[in-house]
Amino acid sequence: MLGRKERDQLELFITGSLRQLIPDDHVLVRVDRVLDLSWLRQEVADCYCLGDGRPGIDPEAAVRFMLAGLLLGIVHDRKLMREACVNISIRWFTGYGLHEALPDHSSLTRIRQRWGDDRFRKIFKRTVEACLKAKIVTADVVHIDGAGTVSSSGMSTMSLMRTATRVLGRPKRMGAKAASTRRSA
Repeated sequence: MLGRKERDQLELFITGSLRQLIPDDHVLVRVDRVLDLSWLRQEVADCYCLGDGRPGIDPEAAVRFMLAGLLLGIVHDRKLMREACVNISIRWFTGYGLHEALPDHSSLTRIRQRWGDDRFRKIFKRTVEACLKAKIVTADVVHIDGAGTVSSSGMSTMSLMRTATRVLGRPKRMGAKAASTRRSA
């Protein structure tokens, strides 16, 4: 008999965690097992007002968004947040449920600006080094957006990716035979 799947989903009801829907070998699950950002709040505490203003985005969630972007090859904040709207692995990794509104893409830029280049580099380096130490990621391949244009958020994609390149190290050069094979493919 020819089956038919109704696509109308009037409501969404999930019992349990989003984690149950993500494979155990997914890169964000593997990173989450070893990633300890308990030091982060103290590292950036002096960048925030203790008693006034509206609550900011959790620094750990911000770093997790940026790390997810790097690991999944999403270099633009706007594109990352658009992907997080539909990607349950990013939502789970950053601690956002399906019912929660995600931060605006410009918030990530503002957070990097608030922390300053040196502090952001130090934080990001420490975070990525934890992934390298656990052998979850390697420093062999770094995706670089060569456009070098300033995005609408004010931070050039090249400067963010240069940070990642410094953190991860320069990609290894391919041999002449491998390079010619890749070009012809």
